[in-house]
Amino acid sequence: MIYAENKRYYSLNQAYRETFGGKIFKVPVDGGFDCPNRDGTVARGGCTFCSVSGSGDMIVAPTEPLPSQFTKEIDMMHMKWPAVDQYIVYFQNFTNTHAPVEIIRERFEQVVNLPGVVGLSVGTRPDCLPPEVVDYLAELNSRMYLWVELGLQTTYEDTSATINRAHDYQTYLDAVARLRKHNIQVCTHLINGLPGETSEMMIENVRRTLLDSDIQGIKLHLLHLMRNTRMLRDYQEGRLQLMSRSEYVDVICRQLELIPAEVIIHRLTGDAPWDALIGPKWSLKKWEVLNAIDDELARRETWQGKYDVRQTAGVKFDQGRKTLLSADVKGGLA
Repeated sequence: MIYAENKRYYSLNQAYRETFGGKIFKVPVDGGFDCPNRDGTVARGGCTFCSVSGSGDMIVAPTEPLPSQFTKEIDMMHMKWPAVDQYIVYFQNFTNTHAPVEIIRERFEQVVNLPGVVGLSVGTRPDCLPPEVVDYLAELNSRMYLWVELGLQTTYEDTSATINRAHDYQTYLDAVARLRKHNIQVCTHLINGLPGETSEMMIENVRRTLLDSDIQGIKLHLLHLMRNTRMLRDYQEGRLQLMSRSEYVDVICRQLELIPAEVIIHRLTGDAPWDALIGPKWSLKKWEVLNAIDDELARRETWQGKYDVRQTAGVKFDQGRKTLLSADVKGGLA
């Protein structure tokens, strides 16, 4: 099965084009939120893989006001794609619902009406979605295109304890259920290469997530071992083995085969700043990794959904692909 752009999986870029009729910039910003796993709300020290700057290492101007961050990011993007004029603002760094709802609203509303903004993507943790925050997200979902991106990382409780995740799998399942009651699109983040997890466990992480939760998107990361992280000690003491590129490509291909065709693939690898990355160094050549995945899928004559786990297990979720309601409803969804 071949998707758009000669891909063998349903990419986020394809989904954006289907919904908005053209290319979209996903614009990362730092909303100034902290993490409950760092500030003592649930734990201290953060996840062992997390750097001091969280997931926002690549944000251009994280300390500036949100409208300024947005402008500087799109100015850089326009150097390569000058004609793009529609944007999804991505609240990326740390936990973007870890605050009273009044603060969340004040920060989000700074960007929702900026020129060209058609939607939001909100990165958060499953344990930071109290009812009043979910209600606000539901309001946003009625106004514009919205994704909530949930960091799960693993379905294994032992791994979760090892990396100091500080919430369990059931917390994640409950969070997805609360969001889906409001028809909010959910993208789940999983990390391949966590300490102690075999390739089969990485495959099982995807299988469980798809069977247990009604998600519309999935983001698959390679574990990046960064300087100034607690995980560095695991590596130095032999408790962590970094994946080779061939191992990673093999796992990704096998994971894609399990993912239903309608589930959007938000990412198959990630970015890390070269000067902070311990390894794997091969991950710095992102496009070579993505090309290797494409080549291996073609070599195996396989594709996303070839062995759809939901179909095999008889599990069904109500997930149609969403499209714009009309041009005069900003980001509205049918």
